[in-house]
Amino acid sequence: MSVLKTASIIFLAVSLLTGACSQDESAAPPPPANPKPVAAPAVLEVDVQAKAKAFLDKYYEDFGKAELAQTTAQWTAENTGKKEDFDAYAAADLAVKTLHSDKARYEELKKLLEAKDKLDPLTRRSLEVANLAFKGNQLPKEILEKMVTESTAIEQIFNTYRADLGGKKLSNNDLLELLAKERRTEKRKAIWEALKQVGAEVAPRLTALAKTRNEAAKLLGYADFWDMQVRLQEHDPGLLVAIFADLERVTNAPFKAMKEELDKELAARFKVKAEDMMPWHYDNPFFQAAPPSSKVDLDDFYKGKDKEEIVRIAKRFYDDIGLPLGDVLDRSDFFEREGKNQHAFCTAIDRKGDVRMLLNIKPTCDWMETMLHESGHAVYAKNLDFSLPFNLRDSAHIFTTEGVAMLFGALGKNPVWMVEYAGASPSKVKDAEGALLEQRRREQLIFTRWTLVMFNFEKDMYANPDQDLNKLWYDDVERFQLLKRPPERNAPDWAAKPHFTIAPVYYHNYMLGELFAAQLRATIAKVVKHDGPLWTLSYSGRKSIGDYLRKKVFEPGMAKPWPEFVTDATGQPLSPAAYAQELR
Repeated sequence: MSVLKTASIIFLAVSLLTGACSQDESAAPPPPANPKPVAAPAVLEVDVQAKAKAFLDKYYEDFGKAELAQTTAQWTAENTGKKEDFDAYAAADLAVKTLHSDKARYEELKKLLEAKDKLDPLTRRSLEVANLAFKGNQLPKEILEKMVTESTAIEQIFNTYRADLGGKKLSNNDLLELLAKERRTEKRKAIWEALKQVGAEVAPRLTALAKTRNEAAKLLGYADFWDMQVRLQEHDPGLLVAIFADLERVTNAPFKAMKEELDKELAARFKVKAEDMMPWHYDNPFFQAAPPSSKVDLDDFYKGKDKEEIVRIAKRFYDDIGLPLGDVLDRSDFFEREGKNQHAFCTAIDRKGDVRMLLNIKPTCDWMETMLHESGHAVYAKNLDFSLPFNLRDSAHIFTTEGVAMLFGALGKNPVWMVEYAGASPSKVKDAEGALLEQRRREQLIFTRWTLVMFNFEKDMYANPDQDLNKLWYDDVERFQLLKRPPERNAPDWAAKPHFTIAPVYYHNYMLGELFAAQLRATIAKVVKHDGPLWTLSYSGRKSIGDYLRKKVFEPGMAKPWPEFVTDATGQPLSPAAYAQELR
């Protein structure tokens, strides 16, 4: 079918170029004795463009069907936790990878890209994005099947696992709530260890999966899976390493000073010496988020609300800035159920506007932040330009959608936003203003250091999966987070982090997202002509914010490579400058 379609388009293109002469051949003058070939280059360009269009039309059709089956199956599986649904998801996921493993199609694609200078910009970009997808899947079917089977089996464990604490089976949310309330060190330690129990269940599987992924990467000519992933994400590995080394350097001193103050506060709360602080004294089991402030309880601003109100607040806010969530809310699933994925995510089902969110909301500040964050992903996906080529209907890069989500998520703890949208008392917020801003800075520093752990551990894990990963994990935790290694503990605590399975070699994009979010905040301030500190910016009624984001950030999709996109959207190349300014 594709061959016939290609032939007919080429025939039409050539006919259009030669039709003027063939209308009246008798009136044409005799050709010169030595005619010069002048039309060949033009014919060649149209020929390549026509071939590219035929290739892409068929690719969009096949990819659209396969991806729809995949995203629909995933949505079902994440909501039910049933093995048969995860099996269906695994099969659909494999079908997408198999489509992109077609060697004949890949060879045709590479040949078209050899003449990329003769293609229009969108066609060229669409082929380049397709090439990344095909390049990462030029693997034997048995390797593809093995990777999908191994990862979905681990994902199912994460979704259905319930830890044992004192003979009771508890969810992650249950354990986190207990940890937040508990003041006794030994009890906190027991809860923290329960949060890590899933690690022992999945660690052998994760190590095996890392080796399978490395085997796949080496078959494609990459050093390892980490190297392959960052390159297929259109990143320069050397640049990433340099950025994260710079982030370590610029945050060493402020993080150390901040953590010393934090440890004094927590030591007083838990009645221990500051030098005796251990990982279970921090409310987040991975110390990836700031513990509650001793000066302000962020949940106080959300107490008295029911979980449904968190959704209504987000809806009101996004409506107010001209980015209504609309039917996204109707298609989403917001509250806990047995078997359901215990975390949160947003997914675009069909690249035509069917966008959905999954959360497990409770009336807390963290879940307000998560709702705003996932809704940021949703409005990005919902407001893409759907007239773009099918595979360009996506965020400019995975870190740009993370950046938008982070931009909005941070508002859940912003003094001005909480008064305007969460209904917080102005006087109460004013009294807590300093503590709120201090907490925000702590969050940024703590998150930066956590991403340094993830970035370096994952890079080194794929470099050598057979090394002592338990030791490697705590070497990084001590270096970057300044946490003490639990004495005499030799457990795969690293494996309790689901991102190693569901989003491998991804965490650097969260950090790049923070850099992008900082640039967006600075740009939005200019758009609305805001003077003063960025945290004092009011979003209320400012549909110009939604207009700016829709036109400059969302609608461009993947039409341009991300460095060019970031410069177009914010007026500056991506850099740590705006982020570093916020940490001062």
